[in-house]
Order: sequence, then structure tokens, then C-alpha cells
Amino acid sequence: MTKKTLRQTGINFILLSMLSLVIMPMIYMVSTSLKPNGALYEFPPRFFPHLDELTIENYIYIIRQGKYYINFLNSILVSGITVLLAAFIASALGFCMARFHFTGKKILFAFILLTMIIPGTTLIVPQYELAVKLKAINNLWGLIPFYVAWVIPYSTFMIKGFVETIPSELDEAIYMDGGSVFTVFFKIILPLAKPGIASVSIFNFLTAWEEYPWANTVINDNLKRTLPIAISGFFGQHQFTQWGYVFALSVFSLIPILLVFIFCQRFFVAGLTTGSVKG
Repeated sequence: MTKKTLRQTGINFILLSMLSLVIMPMIYMVSTSLKPNGALYEFPPRFFPHLDELTIENYIYIIRQGKYYINFLNSILVSGITVLLAAFIASALGFCMARFHFTGKKILFAFILLTMIIPGTTLIVPQYELAVKLKAINNLWGLIPFYVAWVIPYSTFMIKGFVETIPSELDEAIYMDGGSVFTVFFKIILPLAKPGIASVSIFNFLTAWEEYPWANTVINDNLKRTLPIAISGFFGQHQFTQWGYVFALSVFSLIPILLVFIFCQRFFVAGLTTGSVKG
């Protein structure tokens, strides 16, 4: 065996080991959701259930509970609107930061970068006071503006880098033909920056979809809660956590994420590589 082959074998082993670590929690989640409720507490513990123990009773229970459909739709609504608003606002900001020179541009960009390193949980108290003044408590609209505000700095940073890769000669051609700034933005920038916008939109969707602390703070009504809050409702329920239901609902919550990634993965790689180089 040559030195090159040994090196490649070592790299493959490390990659497979890391892949196993990443997917192991998901495999455990699916296997536990197919066990009878309470089997998690058996001793000795088993990673996979026996074939004669496999059951879909946890999924049937979740499907028969109408309130989880509403929680699911709430998450879809909040995540979808957050992605659309953030994509449009961050694209406009990224376009302005990449193409125009104005006083305070560097300070503004530095401020955007600064907001990226502030942990969101440290802002919960002032955000809550703002939500109270806006009468957004116990309302889905109390989530969307805050999620959009959270993801705009990172989205702007990435999209700006992507817009800088688009030749400015295309803009000049539009201006010479009598086009306006809006023509350039809608006809040139948005179509050509789609990979970058799609890649950050995946991250934005994940942020809104799985967010827990803020949603748990401002939403009290069970029917207005998003899916992560609904899942947490099983913990300690009747002094006993029904892990089968927890993992079955968690599996359902993965479906939109997988669909988004499957349909957008070609944009995901292109957007990350291009935006990161120029950003």
C-alpha cells in the first residue's frame, strides 16, 4: 500500500467518524420514536429496538392531536415570512453596501458586523419591553420582526460579498439604457445573486424554525405556539416525559428542513463559497 493510499484511507476514516458523530443523534431520534413509549427507561438500554417491538403508535398519537397541526402551520408561517422579508431587506442592504459610496458606509458596515457577535439571549429583556409597547405579546407577529432583525446582519454580510462578484459593467449598461437603480436591483442583482440569497435563506429558515427562548417568552397560548415550544410541552408532563412522543414530533419537525435543503443545496454550496471569499 502506497503512502498516498494510506493517507487517503486515513482521511476517509476521519470523515466517516465525523459523519457518524453528526448523524448518530438523528438515528437515535428515529429509533426511539419507533419504540413503545417508556422503552427509553429500560435497562440495559438499547440503541435500536427489536424488530418485534417496532411500532408507529407514537406517530399515530401525534397525528391524531389536532393542535400539533396548528403548531406546525405556525412554524411554517413564521419561518416563511421571516425568510422572505429578510431576503428582500438584506439583498437591498447588500446591494447598497456593495455598489454605492456614501458617508458613514464603513461605520455602518462595522455596526452590522458588531451586531453579529451579540448573543441574542442578552437582548431578551429590552426586546420584551419593545414587544410590550408594540402590543406583540402572545402574537405570531411578535416573533417575525425580531427574527428578521436577528438574521439581517449575517444575511447582509453574505449577500454583499456575493453582489461584489457581479460585474459592475452590467449595472452601467442598464444605466446607459436609461434604467434606474431599481431596474439594476430587480433585473440584474436579484437574479444573479440568487445562489447567495438562497444559501443565507436556508440559515434564516433554520434560525426561525428551531428558535426556542424568544418564542417561549412571548407566546403563552398553546394554539399560537411554534413547534419547538410544542415539543417542550412533553417534558415533565404528568411528572413523566413521554420520549416516544417527543421524538415522533421531532421527526415531523425535520421534514421541512430536509425539503428546504434538498431543493436548495445547489445554491447552498455556490452561495457559501462565493460569498465567503468576497465578504
